[in-house]
Amino acid sequence: MTSPLSRGGFLETLKKGQLTVGTFLGLASPLAAEVAAVNGVDWVLLDLEHGGGGEEQVSPTVVASGGYGVPTLVRVESYERIRLGRVLDAGVAGVMIPRIDNVDEVKAAVKHMSYPPNGDRGVATYNRAVAWGKDLEALNPVSKSACLIQIETLGALAAVEEIAAVPGVDALFVGPLDLSYALGVPRDFKNPKFLEALQKVLDAANSQNKVAGILASDTTIARFYVEMGFKFIAIGSDSTLMAKAISDAVTEIRK
Repeated sequence: MTSPLSRGGFLETLKKGQLTVGTFLGLASPLAAEVAAVNGVDWVLLDLEHGGGGEEQVSPTVVASGGYGVPTLVRVESYERIRLGRVLDAGVAGVMIPRIDNVDEVKAAVKHMSYPPNGDRGVATYNRAVAWGKDLEALNPVSKSACLIQIETLGALAAVEEIAAVPGVDALFVGPLDLSYALGVPRDFKNPKFLEALQKVLDAANSQNKVAGILASDTTIARFYVEMGFKFIAIGSDSTLMAKAISDAVTEIRK
């Protein structure tokens, strides 16, 4: 049976430590997801924290990108059980959780990812994740969706080794803007304090055979992060990439 669902494929890719490249989606447009998917990204990430849409965008985005074999991830607003359950039921391949401050919050988030007895995710069959009742194997207590924890606060950075060791955490993702502000060096991504923090995240991830990821604003900084050891690279967003393409084109024509 063909399906837009990853069915654990994205999670397996993460566990193998392969380099993957994707982009954030903030325009609340499934068409933007489709454009990204057809142009070679390994995944798309629908941003419900800062993006222009809400949970109503998750289902059409999963279908739009999944039609090209590209999994959809979602950054939720918070680690509340209902927020994770809603997007998991829609069939996402992974959930990114922002604004984490300590390991207890991480353990709670991981618990929300799985069905009982492993977790406390609500069980239902009339959703995409279970192929509308046709795939009851999807109700396995072990989650097949990836859990990506953001390291962007001083609390998360201080506890990063402990966070990386939590079973069920599949990747650590640096939010560079938030982390730079938290460190007191806003937008100074070359500051030794910021680079030291990045290395701390990498070391924590590597010590537990987990993947470290980060958002890069352009390809130059993305290559720098790859050379550092980051394997999950987000290159901008639908809006920033479109804005740059338009600006570059208009500037070139006006020359």
